[in-house]
Amino acid sequence: MSLELETAAQRDTLRRVAIDPVSRVEGHGKVTLLLDEAGHVREARLHIVEFRGFEAFIEGRPYWEVPVMVQRLCGICPVSHHLAAAKALDGIAGGAPVPPVADKLRRLMHYGQIMQSHALHFYHLASPDLLFGFEAPPATRNIAGLAAAYPHVARQGVMLRRFGQEIIQATSGKRIHGTGAIPGGINRHLSPQDQASLRAQADQAVSWSQEAVALAAHLSCSQPLLYREFGQVRSPLLSLVRADGALDFYDGTLRLRDADGRILHEGLDPARYQDYLVEEVKPWSYMKFPYFAALGPQRGWYKVGPLARVQNCDFIPSPLAEHARQAFIAQGDGSIQHGALAYHWTRMIEMLHAAEVVRDLLDDPALLEGAILHQGGPRQREGISAIEAPRGTLLHHYRVGDDDLVSHCNLIVSTTHNNQAMNEAIRQVALRYLDGRSLTEGLLNHIEVAIRAFDPCLSCATHALGQMPLVVELQDASGALLERKLRT
Repeated sequence: MSLELETAAQRDTLRRVAIDPVSRVEGHGKVTLLLDEAGHVREARLHIVEFRGFEAFIEGRPYWEVPVMVQRLCGICPVSHHLAAAKALDGIAGGAPVPPVADKLRRLMHYGQIMQSHALHFYHLASPDLLFGFEAPPATRNIAGLAAAYPHVARQGVMLRRFGQEIIQATSGKRIHGTGAIPGGINRHLSPQDQASLRAQADQAVSWSQEAVALAAHLSCSQPLLYREFGQVRSPLLSLVRADGALDFYDGTLRLRDADGRILHEGLDPARYQDYLVEEVKPWSYMKFPYFAALGPQRGWYKVGPLARVQNCDFIPSPLAEHARQAFIAQGDGSIQHGALAYHWTRMIEMLHAAEVVRDLLDDPALLEGAILHQGGPRQREGISAIEAPRGTLLHHYRVGDDDLVSHCNLIVSTTHNNQAMNEAIRQVALRYLDGRSLTEGLLNHIEVAIRAFDPCLSCATHALGQMPLVVELQDASGALLERKLRT
């Protein structure tokens, strides 16, 4: 009998622990743990209790509005949705392929976003746990404590994020929710002033990114057992790769690699995702559970994001990041690393790669002139695109009627791909750290550290900075309250 069926049949005899809400993430999520009479964890679930609904209200809108509308899903990675929608709609507008200059400007925008999102997560949301310890006093374990104890690190985080935001503003018109990408291309060149200003900052951004990689590597190597085993979830890895196997955030085909490193599927066309991906629905979450149909729901779920991408590609096409990738691989003795905390090291490797790509793109004079919009090509009624958002693979799928109104919209966002992996990581951490122990804020934070490692956007919206109230109750089989912890 499966774990879920068994616990459903015996639910009345199990104790329930709830973490509601999960802090330092956007949207409303909670974690529930079911414990048997011996205090052993029998079930662990991350519940998404917030309904997003974007697919429904995008339908009926003119297709050319969608790239601006759909980015309202998120205030941290709006560029991902902005570009994914524009890419999917290029063919619908008769604008595929976009001109080379438009492709470069879109990539510049996207890689700037990778930088600012990765910097925000590592420095502001994750590093207080990593630098002070999971059970450090909450009054210290926050961004203010980081600024006081590690001012150089905190300043680098602010400056790297600002640089990424300036790139976004220069290419899309605004730092958040810009309008640069349109079906068929992009609506602006880079100005000479912006090119000069950004290029003057690019070398420093690369240097700071190298320091960030060094910090993440030091944290991992100083506690190898913790970083290898904490939240360790063995699963396949999914990401886009370039035709030559290189890491690519903007385009490519999908590759699935198994937990031991063998390639299971290669060259998968994102436009045919419905042929091989199934989106399972479960009654206790508004977030779906995708899996590969050929492997089934029990074995076919996977991880996406930095940990998957860095290990799924054959190489990173920038020298400093590739050197850092090789060091990461060597630290794991060449085997696939599955510990949740390894996301942080790989996230910084990706930030370094993005900084290198941005620096090199800013040297290209083509960004200042030339065709940036393709029109008049054959029009299609369906468009599907995939890009690598900061948190992982992102799929956008649209159908448009003869009236140019969207008749169908489906989005599989990065956090959705990671849904089962996050649930499994929560269970692994709960089994190791909470089994039969008295509840403390530090122990509960272990659960949240596991979730934060994936950098989830539970509603695919803005990160919530600061501390959210947390109430955890432990009840016995009869429902009587045994213990209650409140964090305000």
